[in-house]
Amino acid sequence: MDEDEVIVEEDAALKQFLPTGFGKQTKEADVARQLDKSKRSTNGPTFKSDDTHIKSTREADEDNKDDDDDDNDDDDESDDDDDFPVSHELMLKTHDRSITTITVDPSGSRFITGSTDCTIKFHDFASMTPNTLHAFKSVDPTATKQSANSETHPIHHVEFNPNSPSQVLVISATPQAKLFSRDGEEIREFVKGDMYLRDMHNTKGHISAITTGAWHPTNRDFFVTAGTDSTLRVWDVNMPLKQKDVIVHKSRAAGSAGRTRMTAVAWGSPIQGGRNLLIAAALDGSLVMWDGEGNYSRPAAEIREAHKADTWTGGLDISADGRTVVTRGGDDTIKIWDTRKFKRPVNIVEHPSTSDQYATTNIKFSSTSSSILTGSIDGNLHILNPGTLKPELVTPVTYGSPLVTVMWHDKLNQILTGSANAEMHVLYNPKISRKGAAMVMSKTPKRRHIDDDPNFTTDLSQGLSGDAITTGDALRSGASYASRHPTIGLTVSGRSRDPRRPHIPLTTPFAKSQPDEMHIKNNIPLSSMRDEDPREALLKYAEKAEKDPMFTNAWKQTQPKTLYADLSDDEEEGPEKKKRRQE
Repeated sequence: MDEDEVIVEEDAALKQFLPTGFGKQTKEADVARQLDKSKRSTNGPTFKSDDTHIKSTREADEDNKDDDDDDNDDDDESDDDDDFPVSHELMLKTHDRSITTITVDPSGSRFITGSTDCTIKFHDFASMTPNTLHAFKSVDPTATKQSANSETHPIHHVEFNPNSPSQVLVISATPQAKLFSRDGEEIREFVKGDMYLRDMHNTKGHISAITTGAWHPTNRDFFVTAGTDSTLRVWDVNMPLKQKDVIVHKSRAAGSAGRTRMTAVAWGSPIQGGRNLLIAAALDGSLVMWDGEGNYSRPAAEIREAHKADTWTGGLDISADGRTVVTRGGDDTIKIWDTRKFKRPVNIVEHPSTSDQYATTNIKFSSTSSSILTGSIDGNLHILNPGTLKPELVTPVTYGSPLVTVMWHDKLNQILTGSANAEMHVLYNPKISRKGAAMVMSKTPKRRHIDDDPNFTTDLSQGLSGDAITTGDALRSGASYASRHPTIGLTVSGRSRDPRRPHIPLTTPFAKSQPDEMHIKNNIPLSSMRDEDPREALLKYAEKAEKDPMFTNAWKQTQPKTLYADLSDDEEEGPEKKKRRQE
């Protein structure tokens, strides 16, 4: 080595400071790291069908720190053998109260949630990133015009049309079902029946609140609704003024007067072909089955005591082959029924019910009917065997908060759950799931920019801060972000989302001080009448009306004169003198 050669030691801090290249730098997503962040960290134990305890993710992470590489390889192989997409999760919280219903379009790109906060939220997986998990639209289906008395009602059921995904059926706690587009625009509202008619066959629609609904499995134009007026009504989307068919369920319970409440309905079609099935559950404990294509005058089969009377059976579903029906009743039981021998349950298992508090608690078959999904009162997801009803997997989702609604989307191969604490969880496995939450977590997080904060925006043409710019909403008091965005916290009609908060009118400059009295007197006609005695104001025109009448001037000459009777002496003294004489 030459003595004149200079030796430069590597400086790590300087190397990190200097750029590695020139030009525009592209930031790529660290997919493995983001997926690792979304890996489930359960707070409770997970059980499988062999009744062996599987360690929670937190415990497994602690043990893996001491394991060698061979053990890690074995864990990876065990993950490959997992049949259920529950290894990772994506959590969204866009509602304020419990989520009652979830629906996903057949392609798996968009999903809608309904809640007891009286709104439905529209979400799109394609527009989400790991740090922007928001709904792109919120709609209050029962909102009316701002001038009318606005009422809000909880959402009972929302469902995409399986044969025409551009239509969404929305059922709220009202007698009228509504049809929305996939973009949140109201398409049609169906008629309400006459509540004063006793015979339900003669009414054009429901006369009381609707509990749930379902689309026809093969016909894009038909759907059915179940109401608390003891009827099922089949509707045609092109005929909103009257139902296509009405099915009246006559209850045989003592003291019911032949009426009950329909709590659940399902419309299924066998994959192999055959007749459709229409099955409904009622509050009197009965389970009724009709031919899905009609005639609806008489049921094909009926089980009077399928569940305990006066308990809410909110969960009902039909298997893909049309041979099996599963029900979850308010009597803390789950039952399997065979449609070919629709008399006794094939199997029964005890399962605590939450339908007394959350009436829309459901139970669902998987797309292939190989599993049954339902939630529990302690927030666990139960995946049951459809033959024995034994749990194949029990895993906590919202520990300590009831799991209300569940569904397993076949194309995404992901499980979506809605809980009583307003949280929605999308369970997935990046190795077997496609798109959906897996696509969201593989995206680059959106970079926060200073321009995203409206408090720091500047109008370059004026050279002023965005807070100082006077716009059409300048009449609203305050310069906060909410004052410059008046639609935040309001429904589409302009009403407050909180039904307990009254609508606050605009505060104008004229309402802050008393207007000038002379200005009102000189510019507002008849304003002085506010301070006059109405009797004196009329009597000052009496003489003028007698001399120059306006309305009776045509027969002024022939107008008869009023003749008054002459009073006698006794009558002039009045009734007091008559009393003295009688005494």
